[in-house]
Amino acid sequence: MSSQDLKERAERARGKRAPFGPDLDLSLYKSNPREFPPLPLTSLGKEEQRALLATGIDPFEGNRSGSYLQMNRSVVFCGTRAEGLEILSTEEALKRYDWLEREYWWKALEVDEDKYTSFVELNWQRGYFIRALPGARIVRPVQACLFLAEESVAQAVHNIIIVEPGAELHVVTGCLVAPAVKSGLHIGVSEFYVKRGGRLSFTMIHNWGEEVAVRPRTATIVEEGGVFLSNYVCLSPVKSLQMYPTTYLRGKGSVALYNNLLLAMPGSSLDVGGRVFLEAPGSRAEIRTRAITKGGELWTRGHLIGMVPGVRAHLECQGLILSPSGLIRAIPELEGRVPDVQLSHEASIGKIAKEEIEYLMTRGLTEEEAKAIIVRGFMRIREEALPQELQRLIEEAIKASTKYLL
Repeated sequence: MSSQDLKERAERARGKRAPFGPDLDLSLYKSNPREFPPLPLTSLGKEEQRALLATGIDPFEGNRSGSYLQMNRSVVFCGTRAEGLEILSTEEALKRYDWLEREYWWKALEVDEDKYTSFVELNWQRGYFIRALPGARIVRPVQACLFLAEESVAQAVHNIIIVEPGAELHVVTGCLVAPAVKSGLHIGVSEFYVKRGGRLSFTMIHNWGEEVAVRPRTATIVEEGGVFLSNYVCLSPVKSLQMYPTTYLRGKGSVALYNNLLLAMPGSSLDVGGRVFLEAPGSRAEIRTRAITKGGELWTRGHLIGMVPGVRAHLECQGLILSPSGLIRAIPELEGRVPDVQLSHEASIGKIAKEEIEYLMTRGLTEEEAKAIIVRGFMRIREEALPQELQRLIEEAIKASTKYLL
């Protein structure tokens, strides 16, 4: 499809509402934010560096294979520290590789899916391109940061990750606002491609502001023997978040695993899902969600579609209500289109048991300390396939969220 065709389709979808989440008036946000010059990560101010660290981004690049930092629309830092790894802006990658637009650009997602995909195409502001070359094992994580540095700005990025055959890649992406910014809009279109025998772990930690709206649009295609592991963490205030990432397991024995850790503060609305199409024999998937409301509204969705015999998949959602004004709604969907599929789900919503608090208090803890321990234990998800460094980052994000929970 030509660039002109994409523009025309996007133009026709300019006002197309998404099926889930509150509708946003995109005209309220500035789509032409100011530019920033290239700079070293360590030249950022102390507050900015602390904000980056809270989302897993290390300004000193400790134990990292490479880094990408985009402030508003400007790529201020982009560098690789490992063989077999490419990191570019998508703008630069499209100039360098003529095959990128032909084979990958808008191939996993539809440009006219809704008004948000349309907005990205019509107001495109770069994004990251990360590629692990064939057979490369990039064990140390790559870090990518999308940063809102200005009040009421709309950030519209298009990201591409490609894991070539037999390669391994771990990415941690931190999305956040500058300490002084309260409101803004982030729309991130992301297309991931895991080739035959490849492995991709993608850990996204969000740290937005109380008046920020977020609309990620993500799709992944996994080929034979490929593995895709997604960890999503949003444990700080955000006004409105809606995302429903989709994975297509198109190769024999391909795997998709989703872990979601969510917190809804008063006045916030979170609508987070995950959908997996199991299209190949022996493919399997799991979606696990831990959700807490402190007074906000939280929808957790999951949709598993078994399209061929012999596939297995499971949905799991556990919710914890810490405020009388909070809402959690779990919406699981299982769809078997042929015989001999194994699809299952379980969901539970409740509160902290009084007996658990009292037991910990007999051990010398205060009520607040007891609650904190219980909540952190509730949110912890262990994933053996995840490198120790990324597991540590997730645990630190959980620990940091305690201030919002008590």
